[in-house]
Amino acid sequence: MRPRSLALAAAIAVLPLTAVSLGIPAAQAASPSAAPRVALPNTVNPAVAHSEKKGDVPSEQQMTVAVSLKLRDTEGLDRFLAAVATPGTPEYGRFLTPEQFTERFGPTREAVQQVKDYLAGQGLTVTEVSANRQVVSARGNAAQISQAFATHESAYVDPQLQRAFFANDAAASIPSDLAAVVQGVSGLDNHAVRKNRLAKPNSVTPHAATASPSGYGPSQYDGAYNLNKTGADGTGTTVALWEFDGYTSNDLTTYDSQYGLSGPAVSTVSVDGANYDSAPGQGQGEVELDSEIVRGVAPKATQLVYEAPNSDQGEIDMANKIVADNRASVISISWGSCEPDTTAASMTAVDNAFKQAAAQGISIFSASGDDGSRDCTRSTSGSTVKAVDFPASSPHQTGVGGTNLQVSGTSYSSESAWSTAGGGVSTVFAKPSWQTGTGVSGTMRTVPDVSSNADPASGFAIYTAGAWNVYGGTSAAAPLWAGYAAQFNQKAKAAGKPVLGEASPRLYSVANSSSYGSAFHDVTTGANQDYSAGTGYDQVTGWGSPVADQLTTALLGGGTTPPPPGGCTAAQLIGNGGFETGTAAPWTASSGVIDNSSSEPAHSGSWKAWLDGYGTAHTDTLSQTVSVPTGCKSATLTFWLHIDTAETGTTAYDKLTLQANSTTVKTWSNVNAASGYVQQTVDLTSFAGQTVTLKFTGTEDGSNQTSFVIDDVALNVG
Repeated sequence: MRPRSLALAAAIAVLPLTAVSLGIPAAQAASPSAAPRVALPNTVNPAVAHSEKKGDVPSEQQMTVAVSLKLRDTEGLDRFLAAVATPGTPEYGRFLTPEQFTERFGPTREAVQQVKDYLAGQGLTVTEVSANRQVVSARGNAAQISQAFATHESAYVDPQLQRAFFANDAAASIPSDLAAVVQGVSGLDNHAVRKNRLAKPNSVTPHAATASPSGYGPSQYDGAYNLNKTGADGTGTTVALWEFDGYTSNDLTTYDSQYGLSGPAVSTVSVDGANYDSAPGQGQGEVELDSEIVRGVAPKATQLVYEAPNSDQGEIDMANKIVADNRASVISISWGSCEPDTTAASMTAVDNAFKQAAAQGISIFSASGDDGSRDCTRSTSGSTVKAVDFPASSPHQTGVGGTNLQVSGTSYSSESAWSTAGGGVSTVFAKPSWQTGTGVSGTMRTVPDVSSNADPASGFAIYTAGAWNVYGGTSAAAPLWAGYAAQFNQKAKAAGKPVLGEASPRLYSVANSSSYGSAFHDVTTGANQDYSAGTGYDQVTGWGSPVADQLTTALLGGGTTPPPPGGCTAAQLIGNGGFETGTAAPWTASSGVIDNSSSEPAHSGSWKAWLDGYGTAHTDTLSQTVSVPTGCKSATLTFWLHIDTAETGTTAYDKLTLQANSTTVKTWSNVNAASGYVQQTVDLTSFAGQTVTLKFTGTEDGSNQTSFVIDDVALNVG
């Protein structure tokens, strides 16, 4: 939630007045090396297009930049993330350590050294390499930065926000030999500021700070959502709070004393040297709200407050530090910025860290914003633009919307959508494969996923800055869900089950099951500016708010404990082998391959995988990664294949190959065409004890179509 008035005070320091005055001599060296260069897309802050240029940044002004490196084997990573969150797959719950993730999917040491050498060659000082090798940070003056990235740094004033800032005028570029390893660069501007999602009631007589609490306390919100019926208090779990301001311990202990709560002392983890606790700013209420709500839900959970500079680089560095530290199994985020006013390269860098979090079994809950479906209302783009909030729009975390909760004593009474709860359609991220169900539509990611109380009119009693206040906003909803995840992880550990991990795929699975009506409060009334609450999923409240005890039961029943290493339990390993979900996951497929048209009927059901059939030079792929347990004496892949062709003769013009990792195990062609489906059998016993990627590749030449249609795939081991 975003009380913008509070958030702006948390902004990073702006450019000194001397640097934004007209007439500053242009002394930047902007002549890059003569080697061929490649532009880095999405590295210009969107505010530049709407702002007034005031002059040049002095060449000697010091700047810091964060160069983000690309992940490796992104297709394999996507397959792993789908499998590790899907009950019944061999990978389910087998999360990676940071070291395993980095060695398997992170940038190589050689790539890091290549970037470091380039930066040093441009006169920059490399200050840090993130532990997961995804970010290389460096500092230098504006002239050196301009030369390294072929940019020009100018001073601007944003007329909407009345704030001075510096920024690059055009996209950064790098030598072409770095293009394969560099994702983007941040720090070329200081415009982006994350706002908190904290809201106070609007009333004729404003709710002023008081000496005694008013608003909902733990007994009311825990009782309303059955958080007091799970039999868990967060013992043995750790929650990371994602913050750009600080807190005072006395405020937190006062809250605990008022409500009889006790748990591990809250501690601060500094990012890039930031630590606001000695003199918190106007974001203090946000930090203390986050901590107090988590304490109210999961009092015995350890809380780590990560505090970072409020900048693109600060956010990227915080994301990477949290996942590399791997101390927390849950992250609560109550700060964000609207997508259109956030540099896309920075969003990609943060989302890459979120992918690592998902691979490690870390759940992330982010506030969806407090300006409804017009998230840029108090930002540069303004209220005429439909927009959602980042990081709530990332597909690798759970976006949390807002409601107005009414209670009867300490019991749930009713709930409606909060009129300014953030929600809508992302313009950056495609709809993930798990985002399905009643009310879900379109091809882009929609927000939020779930919700809980956020309306300041039904707000929370929060102790901050030495007094009691009533606060609301989606800032309160995100930590409530984070506290629930801490409860769940405690219960899962006791039951010998995996932690929640990436929450959204599992929450959507429950929402699409017969457990939905008992596990969620489906909020069906109310609206924001452009979307209305309704039955099932909606872009104001997502699937609704938790019935915590029933949701825990549904989630714990959603899978089996993986067999111990070295044993072979008879099983079928392929996920979605009949493609009847209507989506690819856990397969990875070319566009259009998963199909239910009548032109090529399925072997069974309605859906199948249809590769090629275009009559032009074309390649389609379909792949899935599985782990064949050690000790299995048989591993047999079966599937039904129909080949339909317009080719004639005995020449193999168009081909379908099946690979197991890098080994081609079988090939078919137009010569094998038949009128119906033929069952295929492939022996994969030699892959026992290995993780194997099964990949079908269909290739057509430039004339006469050949269709390769696959259905009912199974890999049986025993």
